[in-house]
Amino acid sequence: MCAHLSVRFRSADIVAGRLTAESQDCGRGGDVEVPHLHDCARVILPISVEEYQVGQLYSVAEASKNETGGGEGVEVLKNEPYEKDGEKGQYTHKIYHLQSKVPSFVRMLAPASALNIHEKAWNAYPYCRTVITNEYMKENFLIKIETWHKPDTGHLENVHGLDAETWKKVDVVYIDIADRSQVDSKDYKPEEDPCRYKSVKTGRGPLGPDWKKELPKKTDCPHMCAYKLVTVKFKWWGLQNKVESFIQKQEKRLFTNFHRQLFCWIDKWIDLNMGDIRRMEEETRKELDEMRVKDPVKGMVALED
Repeated sequence: MCAHLSVRFRSADIVAGRLTAESQDCGRGGDVEVPHLHDCARVILPISVEEYQVGQLYSVAEASKNETGGGEGVEVLKNEPYEKDGEKGQYTHKIYHLQSKVPSFVRMLAPASALNIHEKAWNAYPYCRTVITNEYMKENFLIKIETWHKPDTGHLENVHGLDAETWKKVDVVYIDIADRSQVDSKDYKPEEDPCRYKSVKTGRGPLGPDWKKELPKKTDCPHMCAYKLVTVKFKWWGLQNKVESFIQKQEKRLFTNFHRQLFCWIDKWIDLNMGDIRRMEEETRKELDEMRVKDPVKGMVALED
């Protein structure tokens, strides 16, 4: 997936919250159609758009390994070039096997088949589109994540071209990778803290409290913004508010953690090219298959209220 949480157990966990509780009523009595819900996250980074293409894919592969084990985690079904309607890029199809990644109240209500989600991503960089579905819920559940990567500091409005009425309803969230208060204590790792990290190869970091204000003035440091539009379609009955609250928190949590990692791993990927990344992705696919069977459960788990 295009860094959007394929996070990237980012997107898998995003789905998990909405996905399963819904299943209790899909196709049964009590169907209620809820309008599409839109959230827009803006992630500013001291990285160029060109660098991010490699850094994102490297970090997706590493984050997937950190989240796979004990029968859970990422399974890569396809990773191949595509060309359709004048758009060219890389297509991926993954399955996320979830259990501990969802809240306990969801696990109690959901059948096992509802805890697997399919992620299909079309990476036509600098634009990426990811669609997340669940075979159990079929058309009753969908999450779409669209990302534009722009060489600016997050000041553009409505980069996804929504109509005026829809744009007015979008909740814009700004993510600061150096803001410790945006990181849950269970997720914090000193080695993945941009406030403490200094890149040997690029000289970037540590990031101070005013780093975003200072960034445009720095001639020796590039910058960019990932504009992420998250659209959710679902039918719900009963637990809508509780699950919505969980998802809104989870989206920000996952995008924040992933991009903190991406920056702090910069010395590991800054010298790589796309050929290196494709070879790494194939190696990672094989590793993930083994890790799901042999390794213990690991990585992020759902935070309970």
